[in-house]
Amino acid sequence: MAKQVILTQEGLEALEQELEYLKSVKRKEVAEKIKVALSFGDLSENSEYDEAKNDQAIMEARIADIEVMLKMVVVIDEDELNNENIHIGSKVEVRVTPDGRDSSIKEYKIVGSNEANPLQGKISDESAVGKALLGHGVGDKIEVEVPAGIIHYEILAISK
Repeated sequence: MAKQVILTQEGLEALEQELEYLKSVKRKEVAEKIKVALSFGDLSENSEYDEAKNDQAIMEARIADIEVMLKMVVVIDEDELNNENIHIGSKVEVRVTPDGRDSSIKEYKIVGSNEANPLQGKISDESAVGKALLGHGVGDKIEVEVPAGIIHYEILAISK
């Protein structure tokens, strides 16, 4: 049994757009690369052809992955979420204090693992930090053990 894919509405739309792009634009680009590479002749020594076929295989695998994810998707209805406790879909403002260092204020959005992007402040509900934050409310202080050591979090605000 495949695992449910938990996404926000924004994440679902991004996945659908990626699928549309791969099917309508990228497939044509890769097919053209293969066509050009075939025109170079001898396939046994044609690295352009090998590369184009590899690109095609990667792209088709991604299309298949997205199609499976879309069949298993559960969209979080952010309108039904409350701001009392942290859950998937919550935006969280926290004071982060790594051991022995000055604290800083960070904002995260808790999302499903398929939507996570730490560089954009979207952390997975399955990550160490995401798991630790789930269920807590404003004012709660928690400790999270990460590869860099123990980090202390104080929850300052929760929003949608």
